[in-house]
Formats: sequence, structure tokens, C-alpha cells
Amino acid sequence: MIQTLKNAWKVPELKNKILFTIFALLVFRLGSAVPTPFVDTAAMGTYMESMSGTIFGLLSTMNGTAFSMAAVFALGVQPYINSSIIIELLTVAIPALERLAKEGGEEGRKKIAAITRYTTVAIALLQGFGYYTIMRTNNLLNVGDVNSIWAGFVIVITFVAGSAFVMWLGEQITEKGIGNGISMILFAGILSRMPSLIQTLYRGVYNSFHPLPEGTVIEGYFSLPIWGLILVLAGALAMILFVVYIQNAERRIPVQYAKRVVGRKMYGGQSSHIPLKVNMSGVLPIIFAQSIASLPATVCAFAGVTAESEGFWGGFLRVFDANGLIYAVVYFLLILAFSYFYSTMQFDPTEVANNLKKNGGFVPGFRPGKPTADFIRRVLSKITFFGAMFLSVIAIAPIITGNVIGQSSLSIGGTSIIIVVGVALETSKALEAQLMMRHYKGFLE
Repeated sequence: MIQTLKNAWKVPELKNKILFTIFALLVFRLGSAVPTPFVDTAAMGTYMESMSGTIFGLLSTMNGTAFSMAAVFALGVQPYINSSIIIELLTVAIPALERLAKEGGEEGRKKIAAITRYTTVAIALLQGFGYYTIMRTNNLLNVGDVNSIWAGFVIVITFVAGSAFVMWLGEQITEKGIGNGISMILFAGILSRMPSLIQTLYRGVYNSFHPLPEGTVIEGYFSLPIWGLILVLAGALAMILFVVYIQNAERRIPVQYAKRVVGRKMYGGQSSHIPLKVNMSGVLPIIFAQSIASLPATVCAFAGVTAESEGFWGGFLRVFDANGLIYAVVYFLLILAFSYFYSTMQFDPTEVANNLKKNGGFVPGFRPGKPTADFIRRVLSKITFFGAMFLSVIAIAPIITGNVIGQSSLSIGGTSIIIVVGVALETSKALEAQLMMRHYKGFLE
């Protein structure tokens, strides 16, 4: 990838695109450091640290440090991602949207994009109001009257405007920069947490060489021996290599096209293939599974129940701890379920088989139509299983690592790894495609 960047930097047009992307990401990071009016950012950060096992931990991972600081860009691209997923699911469920997406052409895609933008603003409004409600309930505001209507209005509108601007910024990166803009913003948000992780690693190793006097207890103190540091770094490297390998892996189903004569010309006769990616659903099953698995802890946190509380719910949280065995098993099963669900939403074997039949194509050894669809469905099921197992291993590995070294904050989330590696691979391929377009000499030379 470094060599690809060097080659792209030599091309003036690509150099301008790279500089525009860097500038846009800098604007995003600046907005992620600007505090929202009337918010006590220090108290907000402390509160978010106590909510690490809830859905707010996932939002903080996806949006970087901006969410825990309640910055202007606190909501980030999360409303846009949620809106895109909702519209994609509704496109399958609602015939009018399905016709608009499949038969509307360029005009249809523009209407779908407009609907997605309006839905993004609506979701941002709901999330912003929910975020403000948390601040008001937990007294995290720098205002005399916590029920001030003006303060609430300013905070919610700031969050909505910030989310809309981030969505627009992502579209500008896609149009004038390199790669998918929303993915690049996610990439920048996740990487913004790296300095904090490095600082935590350094502090842990330093404490292992300078232990506290016997009997001294300091809240948040921990020590990380050298073997623990090696385990964390080796595990992160192994996960990155594993993700790169699986992200590029695919199962190719061979397709043969029959020869046919049209007028005086003969068409067909060539061979092709249907590529089925092993990780077809990307990181979405992990996001869905983590959202649902953390729902009990989130509800209990709103109700003021903690793992130290007495009674049924306190015991429930202790059993359903985010670093415990039961949580890991439920998390694993949810990822499997969502992987199969999302693969069926994305890929329809019957539609693929019918398209092959219309175009004179067939899979060798299988008759066109239903037998071909059944074969593709069986292959898809096996591929989805391997992809789901890959996602499950990546998602649960941080939990295992955190229990082994005794410090969950050092475990690198599978969601972050897959997004960062996926965006890096996607950007590299986009740059290589741009370079090939500009250096391709054609068949005549």
C-alpha cells in the first residue's frame, strides 16, 4: 500500500484527491474536538467510561473520542449508517422502493439517496434528544437549570447539524477524494483512539517495573508485564493478517455461456464465474449482535442498576458481564444468526439462477433454473458459515485476551480491526484502479 501511495503521489490529479481527503479528515477531527455548548465534558467522559459495557461503548468505538466528549460531531456517521441499513432493508420489504432501486436507473438512485438523507436527519434528531436526556438526567450540563428548554434545543440542534455536516463531508470525500467517504470517516474516528491505547500500554508496562508499596490501592491502577504486551501486539498482528486473508477470500462458481447465432455473428461460448465473498456481510453482524447483547446492560444503566447492586438485576448483570462466558456465548450465537440473515438479504440465488438462464449461462453439471439455484444456495450456506465463524472469532478474541491479561481496556475490538483493515484495502484498491486508468497504454502499443 505504501508503494501505491508513492505512485499515486506522482500523479497530479491523484495527489489533489489525496490532499482533499486528508483536509476533509482534518476538518472532521477538528469538529470532533469542539465541545457542545452547555455540556460538562469532563463529567461526560467519566460517565461514558462507566458505560463501557453498554451500547454506548459501541457508539464510542465507532465515533472515536467525539462521542465520549459530547463534541459537535459526537453522533458522527452513525445516523447515516443506521439510515442506510434501514432503507436497504425496506427496499426488500416495500415493493415501491424495490422498483425504484432496480428499475429507476440514475433517477431512482438519486431518490433513494435523498430518502436516506432525510432519514439520517430524523435518526440524528432522535439520537440527539436521547443523548441530551442522558445528560439532563445524570446532571452532566453546565447550566443552572437542567430543564432549560433553550439549553436542550441548542444541544440537540448542534448534534443534528454536526451529523448532517459529517454526512455531507463523507459525500464530498466520495466525490472529490479517494475511496468511500463514510468509511474514511469511520476509519479516522477509530484511529483517533490509538494514542489513548498506546498511553495505556505504556502506563501498564511502566507500572510493572514500578509496583506500588504493599497495601496501597489506587483506583484504575494496573500493571502489564512484558509477556502481556507481547501477547497484545502479537494478537493484534495475527488478527490483522487473518482479516486481510479472509477479506480477500472468495468462492468462485464457474459459469459457461452457450453459443448462439444472431444474424451472421456468433455470441457466447466464453467461461466466467460468480464470485461469492467469504465475508459477504462485512462488519454488520458484529454491530447488530453487539447492540442486542449489550441491551440488558444498557437498560439497567438507565435504571441506575450496576453489577454491585443487590437483588435480581444486580445478579443478572454480574452473570451477564461483558467479559464473561455467558455474554461471549450469546454474542457468538447472535453473530451467526445475523450473518445468515444479512447474506440472504444481500444475495438471492433464485434471481441469480434466473438471470443466468435468460442470458444463456449455466453452471457445469447443473441444469438451468431450480437445480442451479439450489446448488448456489448450498454453496452460499457453507460460505456464510465460514464467514460467520471468522466474524465470531474476531469478535470474541478481545474478550479472551482481556481476561488473560486482566485488563479489558487493552483488548482491540474486532469491529475496529475489520473496519480499519477493510477501509485500508478498499482505499488501496481504489488507488490502484485510478493508477491503472491513467497508465494504461491500450492494445495498439
